[in-house]
Amino acid sequence: MGLMASEEVTTSSATGTATTAPAVPTGRTGSTGGTDLTGEAGSARAAAAAGKQAATRAWATRLVIVGIVLAALNLRPAITSLGALLEEVRDGLGMSGTLAGLLTSVPPLCFAAFGSLAPRFARRFGAGAVVCGGMVAIATGLLIRPFLGGTVGFLAASALALMGIAVSNVLMPVIVKRWFPDRVGSMTGLYSMALALGTSLAAAITVPVTDALGGSWRAGLAVWAAVAVVAIVPWIPLVRERGTDGAATERVPAAVRRQDEDLRITHSRTAWALACFFGLQATAAYITMGWLPQIFRDAGVPAGEAGVLLAVTMAMGVPLAFVIPRVATRLSHQGPVVVALGTCGLAGYAGLYFAPAGGAWAWALLCGISNCAFPLALTMVGMRAKSSAGVAKLSAFAQSTGYLISIPGPLLVGVLYQHSGGWGLPIALMAGLMVPQIVVGVLAGRDRTIEDEVAQRAAAAGAGA
Repeated sequence: MGLMASEEVTTSSATGTATTAPAVPTGRTGSTGGTDLTGEAGSARAAAAAGKQAATRAWATRLVIVGIVLAALNLRPAITSLGALLEEVRDGLGMSGTLAGLLTSVPPLCFAAFGSLAPRFARRFGAGAVVCGGMVAIATGLLIRPFLGGTVGFLAASALALMGIAVSNVLMPVIVKRWFPDRVGSMTGLYSMALALGTSLAAAITVPVTDALGGSWRAGLAVWAAVAVVAIVPWIPLVRERGTDGAATERVPAAVRRQDEDLRITHSRTAWALACFFGLQATAAYITMGWLPQIFRDAGVPAGEAGVLLAVTMAMGVPLAFVIPRVATRLSHQGPVVVALGTCGLAGYAGLYFAPAGGAWAWALLCGISNCAFPLALTMVGMRAKSSAGVAKLSAFAQSTGYLISIPGPLLVGVLYQHSGGWGLPIALMAGLMVPQIVVGVLAGRDRTIEDEVAQRAAAAGAGA
């Protein structure tokens, strides 16, 4: 991004990573054998260059932190703002119930399809440039989708915004690993907290904002494009640095680069465990967001209170999303955190089964704590690979596969509810899915990296041959 002109940058085209070495001023030798710079003057100039370089690094790092927070704020409003106005959108576009159901299934489909392309884009253009492009796609999609005049156009514009969300979802852990390799927990926590805040704000204020804008659902949805436009700005300087992502590129040993180049992610058991954990926690989150208010309403809780209970569940993710990654990175094995979150989920489901109205607030809090498996999954993505290139492959695989796994869950809950006439079977399914989530989460939390795991497997296969 033009920030480190005083550095020599060596970039690996295969991984998109780079190592940097400060350029040292050297004197020019004249015809008489003397130099233009004395040792003292050269040292002073080198010190000045180093000071300027340090100041530039600090400024660039702060800019990336701002960019991460603003990007995270924009990764869910496209979804939750639509949920708040779905009835008005259906009426305005003449959308059938089937199409409305398809619309609610589009996010995980787009996350799975487009997220898998993110590492390829990052290798070619740089992760920062791709995130910047993702913010542009989100802003454009949110701005045009209410005004295209038909269901097909609305779906296409939604898919554009979701594409931007998908690639940014995958590359956020990569950005964190590359710029903050020693602060993965705290930066993942900050990113996750901002994401949870954006989710809750869009759900809570979209309807009041729509009313303030004259009651037009089109204006109520389009206003979120302005937030995405703001998020573009911090990433613009990174667009100019293709493949290096600026000053904070990591130093990666050659052996690790070779491992990442040859890495077959599907040969890693940890990668599969993490993908399944990601998919099952996403299933639980989508079921909670889609069905929890209805569970409370069917139990006799007033509609307004049921909405507040969902908001409380979502709001739990704001503080805990910052705390849990910091705790997780201090542990060699994240299994205990997985078990604690899963136990809260099982307790919440038990409460919903036996006394949904009597302890509604407690069950909402427990489900909210359980849903914080999402920032834990992101943290483990950053911890289970040695470099940002490895994190890119693991993040794309875990999130794409995980979102595919999550698609049937909310639909199956609806089918069971419709055919059984009650919430007993759906809640039993939710509790049943929590058990394998705990199991695969414990497996994914073991202290190992995918590079070492795949290398050990290849070595064992070679010895067997």
